[in-house]
Amino acid sequence: MPLVIVESPTKANTIGKFLGPKYKVLSSYGHFRDLPKSKIGVDVENNFEPQYIILPKAKKNINAVKKEAGKANSIILATDEDREGEAIAYHLAWFLGLLENENYQRIVFHEITKSAIEEALKNPRKIDINRVDAQQARRVLDRLVGYKLSPFLWKKVARGLSAGRVQSIAVRLVAEREKEIEDFKPQEYWQIIARLQKTEDGPLSADFEAMLIKKHGKIIPKLGIKNKKEADKIVKDLQDAEYKVANIEKKEIKRNPLPPFTTSTLQQTAWGRFKSPAKLTMQIAQQLYEQGLITYHRTDSFNLSDLSLGAAKKYIQEALGKEYWAGFLKRYKAKGRVQEAHEAIRPTYADRAPEKIKDKLNESQEKLYGLIWRRFIACQMAQAVFDSTSIDISAGQYTFRATGQILKFDGFLRVYPLTFQETKLPQLEKDEALKLIKLSPSQHFTEPPARYNEASLIKALEENGIGRPSTYAPVLATVQERNYIAKDEQKRFRPTEIGIVVNNLLVSHFPEVVDIKFTAKMENDLDEIAQGKEKWTAIIKEFYTPFEKNLKRKEKEISKKDIAHESTDRACPKCGGKVIIRLGRFGKFYACSNFPKCRYTESLEKNNLGVDCPKCKKGKIVEKRTKRKKIFYGCDQYPECDFALWDKPLKETCPKCGSLLVETKRKPRYHPPSAELRGGQIKCSNKECSFKIEKKEKV
Repeated sequence: MPLVIVESPTKANTIGKFLGPKYKVLSSYGHFRDLPKSKIGVDVENNFEPQYIILPKAKKNINAVKKEAGKANSIILATDEDREGEAIAYHLAWFLGLLENENYQRIVFHEITKSAIEEALKNPRKIDINRVDAQQARRVLDRLVGYKLSPFLWKKVARGLSAGRVQSIAVRLVAEREKEIEDFKPQEYWQIIARLQKTEDGPLSADFEAMLIKKHGKIIPKLGIKNKKEADKIVKDLQDAEYKVANIEKKEIKRNPLPPFTTSTLQQTAWGRFKSPAKLTMQIAQQLYEQGLITYHRTDSFNLSDLSLGAAKKYIQEALGKEYWAGFLKRYKAKGRVQEAHEAIRPTYADRAPEKIKDKLNESQEKLYGLIWRRFIACQMAQAVFDSTSIDISAGQYTFRATGQILKFDGFLRVYPLTFQETKLPQLEKDEALKLIKLSPSQHFTEPPARYNEASLIKALEENGIGRPSTYAPVLATVQERNYIAKDEQKRFRPTEIGIVVNNLLVSHFPEVVDIKFTAKMENDLDEIAQGKEKWTAIIKEFYTPFEKNLKRKEKEISKKDIAHESTDRACPKCGGKVIIRLGRFGKFYACSNFPKCRYTESLEKNNLGVDCPKCKKGKIVEKRTKRKKIFYGCDQYPECDFALWDKPLKETCPKCGSLLVETKRKPRYHPPSAELRGGQIKCSNKECSFKIEKKEKV
């Protein structure tokens, strides 16, 4: 019987159900052939020939696939349609000995449905070697940068560091934003709000607010009122002013629905709605795709099939009413170069509303599927319509403005709600006199740009042409795993000490690696390779030749002492040598300059909690991190003293047994889910002591 090979066991199960017993469907379990981890795996002297190996963990499974292939009367490669999927298909064909006589069929589909698979089987093709070359070029390029630059960072900064081509750009964006924030100087400005009322005694609902916007008919800029003195003068000018309606403008405002999801907009929206990291979003989307519920989730296209548009129209008209359909099939066009043959991310069946398949999904899958389904249905719906009113109020030489907005027809908002504020204004007539209730001057300061979060960093990468749909999630995950960037309390990215040092080093000495325009050009070059317009080896050579030459020069020029060492006036308490501040993989620390003869180290004061170690009585408790970046607290005399805690110790001791008190943010198991108190506990570090105090913090 025919053998169909895909890359995922879940996908194999779903396709197997559609094809039935006449086909055998097996999985390669993703990439089974790759560059080795133990060496660079690229022969730079022989036209950058990749030295692929069968991954040890994949041998058993892929040999089983080969055994079944020997029995099959035909072999169908049905891996994903993107470059990674094409590369897996190529490596399968190579491993099974199918390349020379092309004794195979390659099929692709955007969705795992019976009709899509049957259509694909009717239109098989051969492997697109240009796409394979593009994937190979990216893999080789990233390997050359990573395996050449990483040892350099080990020698010049700290052991265990690594560099990546696209990852380094992400770190640079975060580091430069942090510098902008540090250099930002706030500017003071004032706003003046008038609370007004119709002159006849009316209900309180007739009260409304208007903001000062003009003086002598000219717009007052945002920073136009610079200080309290200027604000007080305006308030004084307005003391005896008469307030009356100068102009009323009413108009209908229509709001269009958003386009269907691409990979980046799905990741951004999932972060905004659920605080779901990009990596998790892609994992859940993969599950939904493999279950046949959504189309392929790695795409930069807004394209929608005619079949899906017709299905959306039918659902909207029957389930919501004819007035909710847009009146025409809406098509969206993405900016820049995209693969229009691909589709946007959408549900495979428009009439599969989230509530219909709720029982088949876990909570995370239900959330993401609901988001994708609503966004797709909404993109074919009618506009939302608002009645907007703008009222200008004259007060002597000054003009105030009040604005109101009321939803007239919800349109697509019925399915895909967005945040907006309704503001009702009283019925007023032109030249109508108004009563001033209160003038409120308020002080404000300009704010620095916000740190990037998952959504805004992905958006910045996409806008700068860095990376592609398949790379955003792994890039963000990698730079966090490497401890180059970390999330603050608001879950926004900040560069770590080591991240700043590595970024500064790369910017100063390897500008081509972290140059945004250069990296964007490289992405375009990879697209050219995929279209058969460029040879992959020529693109790699163009980058690698000057890169290697510069690397050899920097090996000689740069000293570790200049980057990773800072002098102090302290003496080592163990050997009397000079204490320096060294830079390690997880940040700065004190160390003896006589290392490795003397291994004295101590945490910097900023990590010192000022709590005496209860075990050795000599050391101080400091904040530390595990290899997985998890924070814990331990004695600074380690390894002589191994005292450690997961919870943050306090300077106070337990009134019951005298042990250290600790602060934990973990909720006790007995807390009801609806509890408004999520402050954790202050409790005794002695497990045998029951003393604890609930910290009460309002959510």
